[in-house]
Amino acid sequence: MTGPVLELDRISKRFGDNLANHDISLNLAKGEIVALLGENGAGKTTLMSILFGHYMPDTGKVTVMGRELPPGKPRAAIRAGVGMVHQHFSLAPNLTVLENVMTGTESLWLPASNAAAGRKKLLEISERFGLKVDPDARLGDLSVGERQRVEILKALYNDARIFVLDEPTAVLTRIEADKLFSTLKDMARQGLSLIFISHKLDEVMATADRIVVLRGGRLVAERKTEETSKAELAELMIGRAVKRPVRDASTPGEVVLEAIGVTVRAGGVDRLKSVDFRLHAGEVLGIIGVSGNGQATLAQLLSGTAQRSAGSLLLFGEETADLTVVDAVASGIGRIPEDRNREGVIGEMTIWENAILERLSRFSRWGLVDRKAGIAFAARIIEAFDVRGGSPVSRVRLLSGGNMQKLILGRNLIEHPRILLAAQPARGLDEGAVAAVHQRILEARRAGTAVLLISEDLDEVMALADRIQAIVGGRLSPPVNAQDADARSLGLMMAGEWEGREVADAV
Repeated sequence: MTGPVLELDRISKRFGDNLANHDISLNLAKGEIVALLGENGAGKTTLMSILFGHYMPDTGKVTVMGRELPPGKPRAAIRAGVGMVHQHFSLAPNLTVLENVMTGTESLWLPASNAAAGRKKLLEISERFGLKVDPDARLGDLSVGERQRVEILKALYNDARIFVLDEPTAVLTRIEADKLFSTLKDMARQGLSLIFISHKLDEVMATADRIVVLRGGRLVAERKTEETSKAELAELMIGRAVKRPVRDASTPGEVVLEAIGVTVRAGGVDRLKSVDFRLHAGEVLGIIGVSGNGQATLAQLLSGTAQRSAGSLLLFGEETADLTVVDAVASGIGRIPEDRNREGVIGEMTIWENAILERLSRFSRWGLVDRKAGIAFAARIIEAFDVRGGSPVSRVRLLSGGNMQKLILGRNLIEHPRILLAAQPARGLDEGAVAAVHQRILEARRAGTAVLLISEDLDEVMALADRIQAIVGGRLSPPVNAQDADARSLGLMMAGEWEGREVADAV
């Protein structure tokens, strides 16, 4: 066909008082890559969910290959050649790659699955698009990048010609992200059409042919990539110029948290190996590393959800027994978890219920929760931290990712914790939300809070941290001062290049 392969015509969608999409029209050509850009809550995921049939539009229609799709029917979208790769994977970790890919592709009335034919087709697709996988590997044993590869293969197996990718690099390392976008460009060269949702301006500029910008549920701009800039796109997304906050000079205070030779063993494996660090009041200590090197275990240890096997942990100068979650909260440790959806909030609970979750004893008496006080506390957070998209009694699942993050940040910072554990605090956030989160972290540092920042984003760590340590294979490097570090030296540390020097220094 010579016309667009996809047309969205005057799509509108409202959730209660929230206007998610308003009169949006866009199209997609064969072999084209379009980036859908916008701040958290701009309506990007809602629009793509309407395309895939997860939501029914209030008005408007979706046309694929010249045929109008029936609204609210994902199977019709799949049959029309639309594939969706979700930000949060929709795969079964206990099944093999082949089983995941073939699930839902065969009639339930067949006497047996034709696994041999499925394997042959999967391997042919894998070879064609350079997406190498082991069909017999258990999905739960794969890395995040490999699991995302399986999501793409599943869509290709279903003969998708149009791909929608929702925040495809939100949980990927930089190397994995580069490989993914190389694959997407190759798919486009072979005639497939792609829309990807992103907040990351670098990857948008490097990958997209065309960029569509949403703001407040409305389409506000459309640009050819070669005719725009990151500065213009950031301003179009937010509606104003955005500047990241700058870390000012400071003098750290006393040591509030110290680890000496701490080891954490789980499942017969040392997840942390004799790690040492000191965290001072009024400083940001950045822990940088490639995903899977022990960052999650370190965060769990300090938030009371993992226990050490060896070593000492000193809190405010005194050696502690194994921390529990209750101990951590009572000691003034605030926590921004790595995965806000699984560990930070409970989607079916209200904003006010989530706001008091980790401090329930303060808002209850005789076993009864003080609802009025909880709602008032949530209202303070909403106002102080600009949490948009709901009132204290709204369900948290209705908030965008950025507003969930601001809620989590607010419930921890509004009462000035002594220590803030921030794991991937800006992951998946738009430019405006990133600037807001960074500003709050630096304000907490200025007020004397000790911040342990765990991040895979070099730019984020270099912008916020006073001192930096790399984590590799569960071991921590010696600290370096941020002003003495650059991307190259930190990259070498993340690759374990510090090990020889560490041994020499120790001798």
